[in-house]
Amino acid sequence: MTESPEIRCSDSHAMALRLAALSHPARIEILKRLSASSCCSCREVVDHLDLAQSTVSQHLKVLVEAGLVRFEADRQRSRYAVDHAALAGVSASLTELVNSCCPSLSPKRQD
Repeated sequence: MTESPEIRCSDSHAMALRLAALSHPARIEILKRLSASSCCSCREVVDHLDLAQSTVSQHLKVLVEAGLVRFEADRQRSRYAVDHAALAGVSASLTELVNSCCPSLSPKRQD
């Protein structure tokens, strides 16, 4: 079996950290906003959400620490971008968890 390019959550702690980062509606909206462009500043995210700049900054920090968003200092501004491989890894890990816990829901293999 070939390894897919996504970054899998290799242990329960890493998976829990990423799922916790996804557990807040504002962070999901931030991910959607970041996905709409290659990268954004915090200000650009604030302009599209009904949240204070300090609140958005804190949510971005959580997403960066969880490895779901990449951060890059760009002179006076900070730039943020979704780490698509990490997000795909969460999806793959969650699918594996569901399939292992609920084998009756897994797609039937045809041999």
